Amino acid sequence: MTEQRTLHVIQGEQAISDSQDVMITTVLGSCVAACMYDPQRQIGGMNHFLLADDTGAREGDMRFASASMERLVNGLLKQGAQRSRLQAKIFGGARMMAGLPDIGRRNGEAAIAFLAGERIPCISMSLGGNSARRIRFWPATGRAQQLLLPEQTKDPVVPVAPRTGAIELF
Repeated sequence: MTEQRTLHVIQGEQAISDSQDVMITTVLGSCVAACMYDPQRQIGGMNHFLLADDTGAREGDMRFASASMERLVNGLLKQGAQRSRLQAKIFGGARMMAGLPDIGRRNGEAAIAFLAGERIPCISMSLGGNSARRIRFWPATGRAQQLLLPEQTKDPVVPVAPRTGAIELF
Protein backbone atom coordinates (compact mmCIF):
# COMPACT_ATOMS: atom_id res chain seq x y z
CA MET A 1 0.00 0.00 0.00
CA THR A 2 1.38 3.42 -0.94
CA GLU A 3 1.57 6.16 1.62
CA GLN A 4 -0.66 9.18 1.06
CA ARG A 5 1.15 12.47 0.44
CA THR A 6 -0.46 15.64 1.77
CA LEU A 7 -0.07 18.98 0.04
CA HIS A 8 -0.98 22.03 2.13
CA VAL A 9 -2.32 25.07 0.29
CA ILE A 10 -2.14 28.41 2.09
CA GLN A 11 -3.53 31.82 1.16
CA GLY A 12 -2.53 32.87 -2.33
CA GLU A 13 -1.34 29.40 -3.36
CA GLN A 14 -2.56 26.43 -5.38
CA ALA A 15 -1.62 22.80 -5.90
CA ILE A 16 -2.32 20.47 -8.84
CA SER A 17 -1.81 16.71 -9.03
CA ASP A 18 -2.84 13.61 -10.93
CA SER A 19 -1.35 11.21 -8.40
CA GLN A 20 -3.67 8.71 -6.73
CA ASP A 21 -1.70 9.02 -3.47
CA VAL A 22 -2.04 12.82 -3.08
CA MET A 23 -4.48 14.68 -0.87
CA ILE A 24 -4.60 18.50 -0.92
CA THR A 25 -5.76 20.34 2.19
CA THR A 26 -6.39 23.86 3.45
CA VAL A 27 -8.16 25.72 6.25
CA LEU A 28 -10.60 28.47 5.33
CA GLY A 29 -12.38 31.25 7.15
CA SER A 30 -13.62 34.06 4.91
CA CYS A 31 -11.27 32.83 2.16
CA VAL A 32 -12.54 30.56 -0.60
CA ALA A 33 -11.00 27.46 -2.14
CA ALA A 34 -12.03 26.00 -5.46
CA CYS A 35 -11.39 22.31 -6.03
CA MET A 36 -11.44 21.64 -9.78
CA TYR A 37 -10.87 18.38 -11.56
CA ASP A 38 -11.16 16.55 -14.86
CA PRO A 39 -12.68 13.12 -14.07
CA GLN A 40 -11.52 11.55 -17.34
CA ARG A 41 -7.90 12.73 -17.13
CA GLN A 42 -7.99 12.14 -13.34
CA ILE A 43 -6.28 15.41 -12.49
CA GLY A 44 -7.33 18.14 -10.14
CA GLY A 45 -6.22 21.09 -8.12
CA MET A 46 -7.12 23.44 -5.31
CA ASN A 47 -6.58 27.16 -4.88
CA HIS A 48 -7.04 29.43 -1.85
CA PHE A 49 -7.82 33.11 -2.33
CA LEU A 50 -8.39 35.92 0.17
CA LEU A 51 -10.25 38.69 -1.63
CA ALA A 52 -12.85 39.02 -4.38
CA ASP A 53 -11.95 42.42 -5.82
CA ASP A 54 -8.56 42.93 -7.40
CA THR A 55 -8.98 46.63 -8.15
CA GLY A 56 -5.57 48.22 -7.80
CA ALA A 57 -3.77 44.89 -7.28
CA ARG A 58 -0.86 43.92 -9.44
CA GLU A 59 -1.83 41.64 -12.30
CA GLY A 60 -1.76 37.95 -11.47
CA ASP A 61 -1.86 38.44 -7.70
CA MET A 62 -3.05 35.03 -6.44
CA ARG A 63 -4.60 36.55 -3.32
CA PHE A 64 -7.50 37.70 -5.50
CA ALA A 65 -10.30 35.59 -6.95
CA SER A 66 -9.89 36.28 -10.66
CA ALA A 67 -6.13 35.62 -10.76
CA SER A 68 -6.35 32.57 -8.52
CA MET A 69 -9.22 30.97 -10.43
CA GLU A 70 -7.64 31.69 -13.82
CA ARG A 71 -4.27 30.30 -12.80
CA LEU A 72 -5.88 27.10 -11.45
CA VAL A 73 -7.76 26.52 -14.72
CA ASN A 74 -4.66 27.25 -16.81
CA GLY A 75 -2.50 24.98 -14.65
CA LEU A 76 -4.93 22.10 -15.11
CA LEU A 77 -5.11 22.67 -18.87
CA LYS A 78 -1.30 22.72 -19.16
CA GLN A 79 -1.21 19.29 -17.53
CA GLY A 80 -3.73 17.71 -19.87
CA ALA A 81 -7.16 18.52 -18.45
CA GLN A 82 -9.88 19.52 -20.93
CA ARG A 83 -11.85 22.69 -20.18
CA SER A 84 -15.09 21.02 -21.31
CA ARG A 85 -14.67 18.27 -18.68
CA LEU A 86 -13.69 20.46 -15.71
CA GLN A 87 -15.94 20.33 -12.67
CA ALA A 88 -15.69 22.44 -9.52
CA LYS A 89 -16.52 22.30 -5.85
CA ILE A 90 -16.16 25.49 -3.81
CA PHE A 91 -15.81 26.01 -0.08
CA GLY A 92 -15.37 28.79 2.47
CA GLY A 93 -16.64 32.33 2.50
CA ALA A 94 -17.61 32.36 6.18
CA ARG A 95 -18.43 35.55 8.03
CA MET A 96 -15.80 35.32 10.71
CA MET A 97 -16.36 38.65 12.48
CA ALA A 98 -19.70 40.33 12.98
CA GLY A 99 -19.76 44.07 12.45
CA LEU A 100 -17.15 44.04 9.67
CA PRO A 101 -17.78 43.91 5.92
CA ASP A 102 -18.81 40.45 4.74
CA ILE A 103 -15.65 39.58 2.82
CA GLY A 104 -16.57 35.89 2.82
CA ARG A 105 -19.85 36.46 0.99
CA ARG A 106 -18.09 38.54 -1.67
CA ASN A 107 -15.42 35.85 -2.08
CA GLY A 108 -18.06 33.19 -2.62
CA GLU A 109 -19.92 35.35 -5.13
CA ALA A 110 -16.66 35.96 -7.04
CA ALA A 111 -15.96 32.22 -7.30
CA ILE A 112 -19.51 31.48 -8.50
CA ALA A 113 -19.35 34.30 -11.07
CA PHE A 114 -16.00 33.10 -12.40
CA LEU A 115 -17.25 29.53 -12.84
CA ALA A 116 -20.42 30.73 -14.55
CA GLY A 117 -18.43 32.98 -16.89
CA GLU A 118 -16.10 30.12 -17.82
CA ARG A 119 -18.99 27.63 -18.09
CA ILE A 120 -17.39 25.32 -15.55
CA PRO A 121 -20.12 23.49 -13.65
CA CYS A 122 -20.06 23.85 -9.89
CA ILE A 123 -21.33 20.46 -8.78
CA SER A 124 -21.05 21.16 -5.05
CA MET A 125 -20.55 24.11 -2.74
CA SER A 126 -20.46 24.96 0.93
CA LEU A 127 -20.27 28.72 1.40
CA GLY A 128 -21.10 31.12 4.21
CA GLY A 129 -21.93 30.50 7.81
CA ASN A 130 -19.76 31.52 10.76
CA SER A 131 -17.39 28.56 11.06
CA ALA A 132 -13.97 27.96 9.62
CA ARG A 133 -13.55 24.80 7.53
CA ARG A 134 -10.82 22.26 6.95
CA ILE A 135 -11.01 21.00 3.37
CA ARG A 136 -9.44 17.79 2.10
CA PHE A 137 -9.42 17.10 -1.65
CA TRP A 138 -8.24 14.06 -3.57
CA PRO A 139 -7.46 15.58 -6.99
CA ALA A 140 -7.29 12.36 -9.01
CA THR A 141 -10.85 11.38 -8.04
CA GLY A 142 -12.49 14.72 -7.28
CA ARG A 143 -13.50 13.53 -3.81
CA ALA A 144 -13.75 16.38 -1.29
CA GLN A 145 -14.33 16.35 2.44
CA GLN A 146 -15.22 19.26 4.71
CA LEU A 147 -14.86 19.52 8.47
CA LEU A 148 -16.51 22.51 10.13
CA LEU A 149 -14.27 23.80 12.90
CA PRO A 150 -15.71 24.99 16.21
CA GLU A 151 -16.57 28.68 16.34
CA GLN A 152 -14.13 30.80 18.28
CA THR A 153 -15.53 32.19 21.50
CA LYS A 154 -16.31 35.88 21.30
CA ASP A 155 -14.27 36.62 24.44
CA PRO A 156 -11.59 34.04 25.17
CA VAL A 157 -11.02 35.51 28.64
CA VAL A 158 -13.42 33.90 31.08
CA PRO A 159 -13.95 36.08 34.14
CA VAL A 160 -13.28 34.30 37.40
CA ALA A 161 -14.82 35.54 40.62
CA PRO A 162 -12.08 36.36 43.13
CA ARG A 163 -11.85 34.10 46.13
CA THR A 164 -12.23 35.63 49.53
CA GLY A 165 -8.86 36.50 50.95
CA ALA A 166 -7.14 35.99 47.61
CA ILE A 167 -4.06 38.04 46.80
CA GLU A 168 -3.77 39.64 43.40
CA LEU A 169 -0.33 39.94 41.89
CA PHE A 170 0.32 42.43 39.14
